[in-house]
Amino acid sequence: MLSGVHAFIQPFAVLLELLGAAIIVGGAGLATLFFLVRGARDRNWREAYTNYRANLGRGILLGLELLVGADIISTITAPLTLETVGLLGLVVLIRTFLSFSLETEIEGCWPWRRAERLEKRKTDQR
Repeated sequence: MLSGVHAFIQPFAVLLELLGAAIIVGGAGLATLFFLVRGARDRNWREAYTNYRANLGRGILLGLELLVGADIISTITAPLTLETVGLLGLVVLIRTFLSFSLETEIEGCWPWRRAERLEKRKTDQR
């Protein structure tokens, strides 16, 4: 019974892994294209680079989210041994840490300070 469920669910995990990898590669390509176009158009390569890093990080972040989802789906039907649970837990932990780090880099503040930063922006615009 469980092997049938695993055989049914596993292709979805593989699809999510492939989609996550494609988003990372595609995001890197689009971010590079936007960087080159914006830098050449505005001649402000410093600002273009800042936007490039943020766009690149967003692509990686979205791809990582899908990869973590694929890991979770794989965990649901995988044979549970201490080794497999530990390995999958470590992979999810590393990918979650990378996601957290990238999001902090993109936003420029800790996630729990984001609301405060948005409020400050609203106040400064008035």
